[in-house]
Amino acid sequence: MTDDAPHAPVGPLAGVRVIELAGIGPGPFAAMMLADLGADVIRVDRTAPAGFGSLPGDLLNRNRRSLAVDLKSPAGREVVLALVERADALLEGFRPGVAERLGLGPDDCLAVNPRLVYGRMTGWGQQGPLAPTAGHDIDYLALTGALHGIGRAGERPVPPMNLLGDFGGGGMMLALGVLAALHAVGGGTPGQVVDAAIVDGVSVLATQVHALRQIGMWQDPRGVNLLDGGAPFYDTYECADGRYLAVGALEPQFYAELVRLTGFPLPGDEDLDRTDPANWPALRAAWGRLFRTRSRDEWAQLLAGSDACAAPVLDWREAPEHPHLAARGVFVTHDGVTQPAPAPRFSGTPTSVRRPPPQPGEHTDELLAEAGFDAERVAALRAEGAIG
Repeated sequence: MTDDAPHAPVGPLAGVRVIELAGIGPGPFAAMMLADLGADVIRVDRTAPAGFGSLPGDLLNRNRRSLAVDLKSPAGREVVLALVERADALLEGFRPGVAERLGLGPDDCLAVNPRLVYGRMTGWGQQGPLAPTAGHDIDYLALTGALHGIGRAGERPVPPMNLLGDFGGGGMMLALGVLAALHAVGGGTPGQVVDAAIVDGVSVLATQVHALRQIGMWQDPRGVNLLDGGAPFYDTYECADGRYLAVGALEPQFYAELVRLTGFPLPGDEDLDRTDPANWPALRAAWGRLFRTRSRDEWAQLLAGSDACAAPVLDWREAPEHPHLAARGVFVTHDGVTQPAPAPRFSGTPTSVRRPPPQPGEHTDELLAEAGFDAERVAALRAEGAIG
């Protein structure tokens, strides 16, 4: 699907203005979510950007405008506070205390805008023994127990990319927290600070696992449980062509459909009681032998449209071309770049990709003019290096 929507704000957050102090990973993801939903997100980039936060064409930076500001200069601080004065929310992802040292902490910003929602994104949180230390997604998963549970039985834990921590437990939680605080402010409460920490968010995502452990339905060793690859009917299998099929036939009726359509088991193999974990290794081996008799796409075609709960494991290139994802417009092409479409969907306030990722400082003059800075003042700020 091609999405070449105009720049006019659309979506349920149209009319909401957010200031994003440029960072990496979960902060930009939260800002992208808000921008995708229609918020006018202004990204405050560095005057000399570098690193992951300023990769050219980074899709995490889509749907917003950018101005470049030297946050360490008094004039740069003045610029940001002028933007904050007219904003509904601000997002920052610095280590604890950095924003305060820049004169852009919660107290500074709420002083000029008492109704502001101030969203903070960190890995460890604003308080606690580890708060001032560095860390990455894998460290936060390790400490929460989540990393312990990901991997094959008897093998070392496997990092699940940075989807679970940075984006699920981090950026998504920050976006949710900011929306909740905006709702509260709209109901008459004062502005407030949202402290989103990846360790908090990942722990919340694992609530069901903690519940299952407490009632004796989840074992601590990895790779031996119903949903972690322990069950042979919830796993991936290599096919004849070296590609993989995902099987998720948890319920008895879905498993029965999988058995019926595939002709399981092969001659010489036994269809053992799947409810007994003692049979899982033998069942997995039998299913493995069966799935290696056909290619991935042959199995996918045979099982398509059924309740067998099986799907081909697609790679990044294949996913946008799958008929179901194409029919739903899960991916869109904007300015020649194929990318995930905004989600979720809204019946009355549709969302879209409106702008490509901006160059740092691309809209500096435009945004300063909107904030009330005249041309002479803008020129003076640029001359002293406060803006790019």
